[in-house]
Amino acid sequence: MLAMADPDLDNGPRTEKSATLRMCAVSREQRPTSELIRFVVSPQGEVVPDIKRKLPGRGLWISASRQTVAEAVRRHQFSRGFKRDVRVAATLAADTDKLLARSAIEALAIAAKAGQVISGFAKVEDALKAPGRIAALIHASDGAQDGIRKLDALARQTAGNKGGTPEFSIITPLTSDELDLALGRSNVVHAALLAGPASKTFLSRSQILVRYRLADADKIAGTAAGNRNSEPNTASNDGASAHQKN
Repeated sequence: MLAMADPDLDNGPRTEKSATLRMCAVSREQRPTSELIRFVVSPQGEVVPDIKRKLPGRGLWISASRQTVAEAVRRHQFSRGFKRDVRVAATLAADTDKLLARSAIEALAIAAKAGQVISGFAKVEDALKAPGRIAALIHASDGAQDGIRKLDALARQTAGNKGGTPEFSIITPLTSDELDLALGRSNVVHAALLAGPASKTFLSRSQILVRYRLADADKIAGTAAGNRNSEPNTASNDGASAHQKN
């Protein structure tokens, strides 16, 4: 008798690389892997997020939504999905958010080392005046709105399309402290991402971070709060800012 494939679990990170769709273990919906987060069981029997999709072992896929991950914890979905007793931290949804943010910070740091990031209001302003030079505009989520508005207005003014919508992403999920950490300098509020392989990695990771924070708001409002453009060209913040920096 042939064994049936388990629809919830993959067979490991190095198998079925061509797969672009997976089933969310909570909603039971087929989604692109870019809209899902893979979870595996560590050797200690604890469920951990596989943010980069490289950890060994069979993986369970959950929609990239903080609320959905929290629901999976409440419903004991991981024990059912992995068909064994596993340890699941009550803070898994928050822990996943932190790991996604850390992954985006690491990618931005790599892009900076590759010379694909410039920072500072004046330098970013100059870059925006040369259409086609930048791949993304980055603002700190706790940055002062005045500076953000000025640069966004300039981006629209120099947009190369009739609608006045920039053809690049405007990214705001990271705080100034997180941008400082990524770029190795203090008080970073504005930065511009230049085109390149490292930039693509950061864009991809920031997109899933935004999706994780805003997926549930999108279901209610029909659009991500704070997005300046429609996906996939925009990565925005979750609207929560503790304070503002100039």
